[in-house]
Amino acid sequence: MREVKRQKLAAALWVGWALALPVVGQIAREANSQYQTPEGRQQVAANLDAPDREQRQRPHELVEAMGVGRGMTVVDVGTGIGYMLPFLSRAVGPAGKVVAEDIFEDYLAAARQRAVDQKLINVAFIHGTDKDPKLPASSADRVLVLDVYHHFDYPEAMLAGISKSLKPDGRLVIVEYYKSDKAMPNGRALTHIRLDKRDVIKEIEANHFRLLSEREQISDVQYMLVFDRAVRP
Repeated sequence: MREVKRQKLAAALWVGWALALPVVGQIAREANSQYQTPEGRQQVAANLDAPDREQRQRPHELVEAMGVGRGMTVVDVGTGIGYMLPFLSRAVGPAGKVVAEDIFEDYLAAARQRAVDQKLINVAFIHGTDKDPKLPASSADRVLVLDVYHHFDYPEAMLAGISKSLKPDGRLVIVEYYKSDKAMPNGRALTHIRLDKRDVIKEIEANHFRLLSEREQISDVQYMLVFDRAVRP
């Protein structure tokens, strides 16, 4: 009887310990489900290049709100088909640089083609992974994560890579959809958005960043968060 009690206690302790462990790895399965095949990514790409996207998302205002200036180096993490590249390229000017990063080669190929078509000579491309954006150390004035943070399967590892890439006065800019039924015209909740704004802030600050500012990017749809590193080198 005593041995049974001891085994039950050990089992209960193990369950409690397991539940206390941090959740790591592939935590964005729902958000990433459509990206697992070339066909799925092609369907997503059609939405990324929708004719009304500029009107809806106001990229010029986004670039201005990021504080992008001439001569800066700006990274577009999860660039996809490179939608933001023309806006960022023009903002940094000939003396600046835009780095387009993505984990999918087909998206990078589309982004490269966009840069060629629009004669964006100040854009470089990096093939990252889901755990490492592979960005050069201490190189970026701004790192933009536009509608991409909820796709991070390994946010701790990705944030560590982004942190290393920032210059001492660099900024991480997160633009995300609200986890709310208000974010969709049809009133349907965005179930694939992993965290609400408050928990996004908590998670990023837990990984050695400090929130500097927050604002609505699109009313009731998207918000912008700007961070610097809590501990600078």
